[in-house]
Amino acid sequence: MDIVFLLIPIAIVLVAFDAFTLIWAVKSGQFDDLEGPAYQILMDEDDPQEPVPSKVKASSRKDRDES
Repeated sequence: MDIVFLLIPIAIVLVAFDAFTLIWAVKSGQFDDLEGPAYQILMDEDDPQEPVPSKVKASSRKDRDES
């Protein structure tokens, strides 16, 4: 019976922590879009963006300036 006096406060603290965590998650927007990330992983980008080396950029500018 003495264990009940220990378990009740521990249970209250855990429930309070869970409630605080749920409220924080709702206010921070964790549950705003539940389906978007699931579909986002399936969508392909049509044009993958590759970095252009700086030498190519400089030569293309030079060609345009001469025209």
